[in-house]
Amino acid sequence: MADIAEEKNEVISVVGAVIINKKGEVLCAQRGEQSDLSFSWEFPGGKVKKGESCEEALIREIKEELNCTIKVHQKITFTPFQYSTIEIELSTFWCTLLDENNSPECLEHHTIRWCLKDELLELNWAPADLPTVEHVVQRLEELQLKSKA
Repeated sequence: MADIAEEKNEVISVVGAVIINKKGEVLCAQRGEQSDLSFSWEFPGGKVKKGESCEEALIREIKEELNCTIKVHQKITFTPFQYSTIEIELSTFWCTLLDENNSPECLEHHTIRWCLKDELLELNWAPADLPTVEHVVQRLEELQLKSKA
């Protein structure tokens, strides 16, 4: 996500993509050293521009940050969060790559990586992303149990 500290006294609408591949791995992005919450992990995405839907913002942001195209599926969470200098409203969505052969490129983050369900809990997440992480882990556990039944 783009740095958001320059905005003050307003609620910033941001979106995050929980991109899942056919192996059940989730794409995680680590913020850079010069960004707010440096080296924290997040779901890639960014600010919603005026007149843009959350889905449109996600598609645009993922193209800008990762140079790939996604399909946006259902919403996962809506998380209002107050950081020290700003307040955000984070909406996260399940997403898939339109072309799994077109691997995401790390254009704006320190690093990106595909993580299995259990690995998600080992990362140092940005606070606003934590409710989504918990939901994603729970949902992936449910799917794993159903596939074994």
